[in-house]
Amino acid sequence: MTNIAAYSYVLAAVGYLLLGLPTLSGRRRRVHDRAHDRTLSAACLLTALWAAVLAWDAAHDRLWTALTGSLEVLRDGAWSVFLVALLGHWRREDSRLPFALRPSLFVAGCVYLLLLGAMLAGHWRFEFLDALGALPVVTAFACLAVYGMLLVEQVYRNKTIEERWAIKFACLGIGGMFAYDFYVYTNMMLFRELNPELWNARGVINALTVPLVAASMARRKSWSTSFAVSRRVMFHSAALFGSAIYLLAMGSVGYYLRFFGGRWGTVMQAGFLFGAICLLLVILFSGTARSWLKVSISKHFFTYNYDYREEWMRFTRTLSERGPHLGDRAIQAMAALVESQGGALWQRSEGGKFVPRAHWHVPDTAIVEPANSPFCQFLESTQWVVDLDEFVARPDKYEGLAVPGWLLDYPRRWLVVPLILHEKLFGFVVLQRARSPLKLNWEIIDLLEIAGSQAAGHLAQEDAANALMVARQFESFNRMSTFVVHDLKNLVAQLSLMNANAEKHKDNPEFQRDMLETLNHSVQKMKLLLQKLSRTENAEKPLPLAVEQVVRQAVALKSAFEPRPQLVVEVPGLKVMADRERLERVVGHLIQNAIEATPRDGHVMIRLGRRDAGGADEAVEIEITDTGEGMSEEFIRARLFKPFDSTKSAGMGIGVFESREYITELGGALEVTSQPALGTTFKVVLPLYHEPAPATLG
Repeated sequence: MTNIAAYSYVLAAVGYLLLGLPTLSGRRRRVHDRAHDRTLSAACLLTALWAAVLAWDAAHDRLWTALTGSLEVLRDGAWSVFLVALLGHWRREDSRLPFALRPSLFVAGCVYLLLLGAMLAGHWRFEFLDALGALPVVTAFACLAVYGMLLVEQVYRNKTIEERWAIKFACLGIGGMFAYDFYVYTNMMLFRELNPELWNARGVINALTVPLVAASMARRKSWSTSFAVSRRVMFHSAALFGSAIYLLAMGSVGYYLRFFGGRWGTVMQAGFLFGAICLLLVILFSGTARSWLKVSISKHFFTYNYDYREEWMRFTRTLSERGPHLGDRAIQAMAALVESQGGALWQRSEGGKFVPRAHWHVPDTAIVEPANSPFCQFLESTQWVVDLDEFVARPDKYEGLAVPGWLLDYPRRWLVVPLILHEKLFGFVVLQRARSPLKLNWEIIDLLEIAGSQAAGHLAQEDAANALMVARQFESFNRMSTFVVHDLKNLVAQLSLMNANAEKHKDNPEFQRDMLETLNHSVQKMKLLLQKLSRTENAEKPLPLAVEQVVRQAVALKSAFEPRPQLVVEVPGLKVMADRERLERVVGHLIQNAIEATPRDGHVMIRLGRRDAGGADEAVEIEITDTGEGMSEEFIRARLFKPFDSTKSAGMGIGVFESREYITELGGALEVTSQPALGTTFKVVLPLYHEPAPATLG
């Protein structure tokens, strides 16, 4: 076994020696490429030296010496430095790499130095692994292996597809080394002894990684790119790394509890580990802890406090999503920028006062602030974000500001963010203190000012939409009233004509019957108008009805006029989907217009037939033709269907417009052809209704 172990470590030493020597010459390489080559060369040569010393120890039947432990620390550190160099540029001014990795590098560097000091001191031997002092060292080596795997994961995650093609074999090889080391040391921690077979196989494992690293070296032209660590990645990586360190520490404490606890050792260990895991879950899901971690990462890892693309997308998404009141969402979106726990929104009302409109995680209030108060005037003139704690401590920084007493007594008040719209104060938001201490600077204040303006725009847009909806409701009511007045005008015209002919034809039985029928129809029409005024606009639903009956009724109501309209029914029994009263009003209006445009000796003809377009496109056609004055093409195009434009002295100009709108609503069309002095033809085309076929049992 000794010879096999020595041969395996010799193979690894030779492989990494041949891999590291050629990379020392980097004359024609760029600056960052030379940095890659030097760190890679140092890692390869230290790995070769480490493997050679292990081969020497194996040849002399020794598993571990202080020199071997020191070289292993240096080897792991060299590979970590190479991975960090592979992440991005060190010397570029726009690189955020030093800020992103400084805390983790500092912690890892401390662990490396402490472990190297322990190795050089020579007080640790595997022969005394049963002693409790060896466990922290084994744990430290396991932590370094975890850190190396995290670095490999970060390198591969933050590269493009082309760059991953260049580094994937190096990541596989280096990650494999660290993963095997982690397996060896956790095996030692679990069984409290060194497994010689696993230890001796490290030489072969490291030798197998040589061709993988060499394959990536052949593709190293694509290694170098600028690199920026995502805040989200850093947050989750930091949480994962912290959780791993926490669990390793708790596992070590649990091991000591079991060792010293005697009969109760196992019970104490199980209870302690369960409590430690529960505490970790509470911390991970704690809003305050997550807020503290985010603030710490932004403060120590990055040059700027925010990833503006991600923050603005989240802010806009919060304002635009459905759900709570827009005011609540505006407070929530602004509070998330500074990790605030809640707030309230005041908005200008029509009475010239700022009234509370929304609140989020704070008690509701009825406090009103006048728009002409010194506080509101200060916010509008300066457009400053007011830190109330700073105002209390140093009021001289806010010269001219008079904060109302109710605001100073507001629970957990912190910031006042003005909502500026068109250089005017639209409202203001009072935010509570952040979950974790946050120092305000120009970046945070500028972001809050811009967010306030954006929120003011959304709130103003919602107010405008509500005002427009109310205006449309009034417009709908006014439009309906206009149509009702138009129908009343037609009824008055019929009754006036009947009254004018009553003296002349009052003894005529036929006229008396027509008069009674006209009066009865007028009463029914007035009842329908009253019902229409008292019900919703969508109450009228189309139903199947016989067109012939509707047209005959419309013609009968116009029979007292001259020229008397004549009806020709070419195809009886046709049906359409429509509201009877509205369709009759449309046909009656077109007939009335034809009569009014035709002299007494003229003709008004109504024809009811079918328009066959083939297939399922059959339609009912109501043709109304007169021999009246006619219309020009320009009049038809520009004025005929224009509402409130009429050539009649007493007309309102909405009859034809209403007719076309309703026919179009039914899926039909209103066609018109006319020639001046020759007459006009209107064609009402409606889809033909077919009775559904009766269902048959299979």
